[in-house]
Amino acid sequence: MKTFQLKLQHLIIGVVALAFILTIASSLWSSYRMNKQNLMDNTLETNRVYATKLATTATNYFDETLQTLTVNSKILAKYMDNENRLLEEADRLKKQTNTFNSISIVDANGEVLATSPRTINIKGKILTSNAIKNALKKQTPMISEPYKAMTNREIVYISAPIFNRTGKFLGVVGGTIYLEERNILYELLGKHYYDDGSYVYVVDHNGRIIYHQDHSRINEVVKHNMVIQKIMHNHKNGAQRVTNSKGQDMLAGYATIGSADWGVVSQRPTEKAIQPAQDMMKQMLYTALPLLIISLLIVIWAALKVSKPLQQLAELTESSTEKNQENSLVAVPAWYYEVRQLKNALIKSLNFFHKQVNVLRDQSTTDPLTGLTNRRTLDIRMNELIADEMRFSIILLDIDHFKSVNDTYGHGVGDKVLQYLAFSMKAVTRSTDLCCRYGGEEFIILLPKTSLQDAYKVAEILRKSLENTPSPTGESITISAGIAEYPITENTPTKLIEKADQCLYQAKKQGRNRVIIP
Repeated sequence: MKTFQLKLQHLIIGVVALAFILTIASSLWSSYRMNKQNLMDNTLETNRVYATKLATTATNYFDETLQTLTVNSKILAKYMDNENRLLEEADRLKKQTNTFNSISIVDANGEVLATSPRTINIKGKILTSNAIKNALKKQTPMISEPYKAMTNREIVYISAPIFNRTGKFLGVVGGTIYLEERNILYELLGKHYYDDGSYVYVVDHNGRIIYHQDHSRINEVVKHNMVIQKIMHNHKNGAQRVTNSKGQDMLAGYATIGSADWGVVSQRPTEKAIQPAQDMMKQMLYTALPLLIISLLIVIWAALKVSKPLQQLAELTESSTEKNQENSLVAVPAWYYEVRQLKNALIKSLNFFHKQVNVLRDQSTTDPLTGLTNRRTLDIRMNELIADEMRFSIILLDIDHFKSVNDTYGHGVGDKVLQYLAFSMKAVTRSTDLCCRYGGEEFIILLPKTSLQDAYKVAEILRKSLENTPSPTGESITISAGIAEYPITENTPTKLIEKADQCLYQAKKQGRNRVIIP
């Protein structure tokens, strides 16, 4: 029986195949890990910035609400003995703001003098909740901790004291937010969750949920969550990968609402955040696998060709005792020549595949929807300009009322609007400028060697162009923008973006469709 003999051709084929597999596997794996970490870091930072924005909005709103109650308390001080007038004032205050589910006017002894709406049926009753007691005792504007009221509702009480002209304490005027019903938190925070499991929720300083997309979770205590513990320990804002109370791996950003001592948490499932990295790796495999198979077939053929002279040499060696074999041995090419040729072929093949992997890796720096660069490229370019000590400006902009575009026309048209904006940005910028999709409907234009005023001119050209040109919706869209300059405005990329974001916030606050500079 003829036994199997390991030949050089088998070794060459095996070594080459192993080298291809290990190289492709290591390249794909390192690329996947890098993109996975980048996606996680970007998601954490996006959630932190988003939570901070929501917390700032809520803080400003509650400050304005307390101020409104304080101003109205001076009016109420004149009519504390006039029941009909108090009822009118309570109704007026209820209609004046959409903050409260109900309004109550209470005297210094805790007796309810007037309410709006009157259907809550507590007029004439003495309120004994800790929130009322604290408001009567401290005699200062305040926001209470969540508690269960006489109406058996879970509420938050926001109040301001009432003093007469001589400074005598007469009582308090306050409004309630029904936590388990539609309230102002839903108006402030809106619909901030998606089909991928991302959502926003709010907790008080004891770790109790006071706003959640799932109403059944309101009043649930989640203080064992690491992010909630940081909020309870007065961390201003931050981001962290956590396992939530449902055992789900999440990437969470958080920020505190100062006036209410609450915390906003914005989080997204880790699995969904890194999904693009997994998709990219699959695409790379689909692209590289046919080329790999073709290359392997070529290498096998080359290996057989290369090993044939060596096989002849081995056969001649077996019969070397015979006469007249010298000429045949001389005719066999030297073995190192064929080995060197095989090595060159292998190097060329590997170089080809590395180029393919590099091309796919470069694609990870580009936003697939708009074709603009992504945030990672922006960070690299900003750091390069800073290292070169070159001045530059950035324009941070987003589409006004973009959510209504998606709600009215659908996400398909919304995507076309984003692509239309990207095209418009490129049309008004230079080849040396960098247009970047920063996240969602937010974009950044990086303008090297550009002053604040010149950047303002570019932003105005873009804004007016969009305002006067029909978008894919059939109507024009508008943008709001904020501008900052390095190193005049700020001297670090993070602070520079924050300054531009503050200007963008002012543009929104002042009515949108405008550009604000520091």
